[in-house]
Amino acid sequence: MSIAENVAAIRRRMAEAARAAGRAPEEILLCAATKMNDAERVRQAVAAGVDCCGENRVQELTEKQPLGAYEGRPVHFIGHLQTNKVNKVVGKVDLIQSVDRLELLEAVNRTALRLGVRQEILLEVNVGAEPQKGGFSCEQTLALAGQMGQFPGVFLRGLMAIPPISEKKGDNCKYFAKMRNLFIDIDGKKYDNVSMVCLSMGMSDDFEDAIAEGSTMIRIGTAIFGARHYN
Repeated sequence: MSIAENVAAIRRRMAEAARAAGRAPEEILLCAATKMNDAERVRQAVAAGVDCCGENRVQELTEKQPLGAYEGRPVHFIGHLQTNKVNKVVGKVDLIQSVDRLELLEAVNRTALRLGVRQEILLEVNVGAEPQKGGFSCEQTLALAGQMGQFPGVFLRGLMAIPPISEKKGDNCKYFAKMRNLFIDIDGKKYDNVSMVCLSMGMSDDFEDAIAEGSTMIRIGTAIFGARHYN
């Protein structure tokens, strides 16, 4: 199937999952995870109607952006971001979804202030408390959201999570539900420098469960572009 056909199929599944959960399909955005896909394939995804593009690697972002790969859609950074590469991302993307540690938040804030921009971010939550993964705990996330007024160079727009790899459908619903409750809790606090509009969770294998539990953005790579081939 072509990229356009894949996007159309995902849209149908998104709509079905939304309606089954009593939600409007337009509440959920489709982010194309474009890692290891060249500018032309990304342009095909944009033409097929994805809502935004998410890049995992700084090198790919800086290579594809001048080629107009993301033209017409917002571009997000969704991968692990090293502090020494913050200057290549801040002000270059609409949203950094993967702010996973205080050191990175501070670096993004400093760089944004220096550039005279206000960088929109999500806090990445290690919702499964997996030791091999980065991200804030739920308790740290709640506390940090209340301190966002101390970081005038950034603006907190929501949360992102990658739950543990699931063995069967439904395994991750408990993690998605935990994220939804955290999202609602923070939103209800009305903290300064915070506007909770994006709950980014769900990928190719589990996005329907994520939608059922309240995701407002799913990040899809394989189901759009096909399997990635790592050398």
